[in-house]
Amino acid sequence: MTTVAAPLSAPAARARQLAGTRPLLRLALRRDRVLIPAWVLGLGLVVTGTGSSFEALYDTAARRAALAASMNGNGSMRALYGPVFGDSVGGLIAWRMAGFGAVLAAVMSLLIVVRHTREEEETGRQELLCAAMVGRRAPLTAALLTALTANAALVVVIAGGLAGSGRPAAGSLALGLAIGGTGMLFAALAAIAAQLTESARLAKGLTGAVLGLAFALRAAGDTATVDATSPLTWISPIGWSQNLRAYAGERWWLVLLFLAATALAGSVAYALTARRDLGMSFLPARPGPAVAPRSLSGPFGLAWRLQRTPLAGWTLGFVCAGGLFGGIAKGAADLVGGNERTREIFARMGGQQSLTDAFLATMAGMLGMVAALYAVGAVLRLHGEETAGRAEPVLAGAVSRLRWTAGHLALAYGGSAVILAFGGLALGVSYDLSAGDPGGRTGPVLAAALAQVPAVWTLTGLAVLVFGLLPRATTAVWALVGGCLTLGWVGPSLDFPRWAMDLSPYGHLPKLPGADATAAPFLWLLALSALFTAAGLVGVRRRDLG
Repeated sequence: MTTVAAPLSAPAARARQLAGTRPLLRLALRRDRVLIPAWVLGLGLVVTGTGSSFEALYDTAARRAALAASMNGNGSMRALYGPVFGDSVGGLIAWRMAGFGAVLAAVMSLLIVVRHTREEEETGRQELLCAAMVGRRAPLTAALLTALTANAALVVVIAGGLAGSGRPAAGSLALGLAIGGTGMLFAALAAIAAQLTESARLAKGLTGAVLGLAFALRAAGDTATVDATSPLTWISPIGWSQNLRAYAGERWWLVLLFLAATALAGSVAYALTARRDLGMSFLPARPGPAVAPRSLSGPFGLAWRLQRTPLAGWTLGFVCAGGLFGGIAKGAADLVGGNERTREIFARMGGQQSLTDAFLATMAGMLGMVAALYAVGAVLRLHGEETAGRAEPVLAGAVSRLRWTAGHLALAYGGSAVILAFGGLALGVSYDLSAGDPGGRTGPVLAAALAQVPAVWTLTGLAVLVFGLLPRATTAVWALVGGCLTLGWVGPSLDFPRWAMDLSPYGHLPKLPGADATAAPFLWLLALSALFTAAGLVGVRRRDLG
C-alpha cells in the first residue's frame, strides 16, 4: 500500500520555510560581533557628542536663533544638511545629524544584509548551509533580523545618550527612530537588490546608488524650499528622517511611514526569493562571446573587465554630485552675514580664504573622502576573488601574484584619480556657469579635487597592507575609512581638537582652492601610501592564499 503524505497547512508551510532562522541569526550576530558594535557605538557617540559642541559654540538662545536663520536662508547649506526646524540645542543636533546619521545607518544596514545573503550565496557557503534543515526564507529572515538588531541598538544608544545628557526624551527618541528607521528601510531595499543581482558587489552598488539618489533628491528639494515641503524631499527617505522634526514638534506619524515602506520592501524581497533558485538572480550576467577578446589576455585586462562597470558608475555619480554642489556654491557667501560663529565653522571646513572658495574647498574635500570608498572597494575586490576561489585558477597559469594584484591596484589608484578629476571638473564648470564666469574657477577647483588624491591613495595603500598581511581583518579597513569620513564631515563644525583631525590623512592637506600649498604634505602622504602598498605586496607574495 502506498502512503500519501498529508499536505501541510498554511501555518506549517510558513514555519517550514523559516526553519533554521534562529541558528542562522546566531551565526550572523557572531560574525558581526565587531562590525555592529563599532558602527552603533561610533555613530551613537558622534550624535550624542554633537550636543555638547553646539552648547559650547552657541551658548545663548540668540546665537542659536541667528545660526538657524542664516542656515535656513541659504540654499547651499540647506542642500548639505537640510533646514533647521528648531533653534534649541536639540533642534540643532537634529538638523546636523538627522540626514548624516540616516546615511550612515543605511550604509551599515546594506552591508549587513548583503553580507549575509548574496555574499553567502556567491561564495557557496549558503549552499552548504541549506543542505541541512534550512528553509527557503530563513537566510533572508536572519539577515533582516541582524539588521533590525543593529538598528534597534542604534536607536537605544542615540535616544538614551541624548536623553541622558539632558535633552527632551521625546525628541531624543524621535531622532533615534528617524536614523534607525532609515537604516532598516535600506536593509529591506538591500534585500531586494540581493535577489536581483548575481554578485554581492553589484548588490551593494545598486543599493548605494539608491542611497545616493535619495540624498540628491533631498538636497534638490531642500534647495528649492525652506520648510522641506518639496515633493523631491518627500520622495527621499532621508527627507523623511529630517521631516520627523525631532525636538521641533515631532511628527510621529512618519514612523508609520517608515514601517509601511520597510514592510513593503521586505515583502517584495520575500516574494522574489521564493521565485528563484539558490545562487541565481533576476538580473543574470550576460553571456560573453564564444572567443575571449585579446584584452582579456592578461591580468590587467581581467581586472578591467571586472571593475569597469563600478568605475563608470562612480564616475557618473561624481559628475552628478559635482554639478549639483557647484550650482549652489554661488550663494555660500550669503550664509554668514555678520555671524562670526558661522564664519568660524566655514574657516575650519574650507580654510581662511573667501567664503565661496571655502565652500568649494569643502566640496572638493568631500569628493576626496567619498573617493576613498571606491578605491578601497577596488582593492578589496582582490579579497573577494580570493575567498570565492576565482583567484586560484588564474594563478595556476603563467601569472604571478604580483601581476594579478597589480592589475586591480592599477584600477584602484588610477580609477580614484579619474573619478576625482571628473567630479572636480563638474564642480568647477557648474559653479562658473551659475556665476556667469565660464572658465573662471574651473582650473583651481579641478586642482583642488586632484589634490585629494594623495590622501585617497594613503587609505588605498592601507587597504593593500591589510589585504596582504591580515586578510581576515579587511572589514576593519571600512571602519577606518568611515572614521575618516566622520572626522571630515562633522569634525570641523564641532571643533574637534587638532590631534583628532590629524588622524585622518585629509587633515594634512591644504584647503584648496585659495589656500597656500606646499609640496611637503603631498609627498609625505604619497610616501606613506607607497610604504603601505609595498608592505602589502610583500605579504601577498609570501602568505598562503585562501
